[in-house]
Amino acid sequence: MGWTYDPTNIFARILRGEIPNKTVMETPHTLVFHDIRPQAPVHVLVIPKGAYVSLDHFSAEASEAEIADFHRTVAKTCAILGLTGEGFRAIANTGENGHQEVPHYHLHILGGRAMGRMVDPG
Repeated sequence: MGWTYDPTNIFARILRGEIPNKTVMETPHTLVFHDIRPQAPVHVLVIPKGAYVSLDHFSAEASEAEIADFHRTVAKTCAILGLTGEGFRAIANTGENGHQEVPHYHLHILGGRAMGRMVDPG
């Protein structure tokens, strides 16, 4: 499907321990850490440890164990951060039109305030 993973991307370097991060939690297949440019009072990134470029790549090629671990980690993270009651937004930017900045699949979880409209219609 044309997915080419760049092992020098910043998230790959974080996973290898070359760049520090503020870890929220870590599992065998998933890492969660605080975004360095938060867009809300709570803003974390959930990334698989595998070399997946995007949501569609991860969904198509990750093992069942990786997929289950990733989604269960999202749930645990939301509970740890106190987001399950008041709500949160989960965003996976994909590709150029989706404004994906890092070519490693990552899910933004944002919360701690009302998030406003989902997409600016402009």
